[in-house]
Amino acid sequence: MQEPNQSYVTEFILLGFSFSPRTMPLLFSTFLMTYLLILLGNSMITILICLDSHLHTPMYFFIGMLSLLDLGYTTTTVPQMLAHMASQKKTISFASCVAQMYIFLVLGITESWLFAIMSIDRYVAICHPLRYKVIMSPLLCEVMAIFCGLWGVICALVYTVFAMRLPYCGPNKINHFFCEVPAILKLACADTSVNDRVDFILGFICALVPLFLILVIYVNIFIAILRIRSAQGRLKAFSTCASHITVVTMFFVPVLVMYMKPGSEASPEEDKKLALFYNVISAFLNPIIYSLRNKDVKGAFLKVTGWGRAPE
Repeated sequence: MQEPNQSYVTEFILLGFSFSPRTMPLLFSTFLMTYLLILLGNSMITILICLDSHLHTPMYFFIGMLSLLDLGYTTTTVPQMLAHMASQKKTISFASCVAQMYIFLVLGITESWLFAIMSIDRYVAICHPLRYKVIMSPLLCEVMAIFCGLWGVICALVYTVFAMRLPYCGPNKINHFFCEVPAILKLACADTSVNDRVDFILGFICALVPLFLILVIYVNIFIAILRIRSAQGRLKAFSTCASHITVVTMFFVPVLVMYMKPGSEASPEEDKKLALFYNVISAFLNPIIYSLRNKDVKGAFLKVTGWGRAPE
């Protein structure tokens, strides 16, 4: 009976990336600049959508939500990563680690369901254009947004509770740049097979179900596009979906690889790269892919800043 004398960790050490000291200043500057551009791009999109009445549509309502989620998503992890890169102290308290894990999962799961909701919006816009504003009413958009948030809160709570109910008695070194579930589970001094099953089930609900919904909806969208007689009309309809398909691919592929495989098969270095991609790179590219190349957003920017007339 040694369990009463067993000590449990009160803090973790985040090992971060395995870079040489010579390259660390360059990488720190790169990550800092990327984070600042994420803040600038996503904040600008959110502000423009709030200020310009022409952007008060369902599509831009969801794009604004996506920008807010990306802001929260990266702010949960990147500032701490930068602080650890600039300092010798790389510790995080047990409570802070749990909080970071939970907030990150809430935002990530909410975003995965938001992508499914955005595909529904595109379906209605292309397949039922005359009834678009009636079907996608402000009330329905708000209900859909609340639905995404509730799924995020509930699924993230289950993920976190099952991960942190395990005993962690050492070692306390997390081979990652933030507290992510697969990396944490490797430090548990207990059997994690139940967690692997729970993670697979939740991964199915939180990632595969919305992805399957997106695929079904886009099959119907493409069928509808092929029925459009003019080539210009088909091209215009497809272009409205291209951005969404791109960001969905960038988000879901690394997430599925990360969370659907058993913990025993996880590679720390590979997991860090995947997490960096769907956490930082996608948040950096989303404003560019989704909005900053959009004529409506450019027009709103010129109108709000007064640098020129918005295009008709």
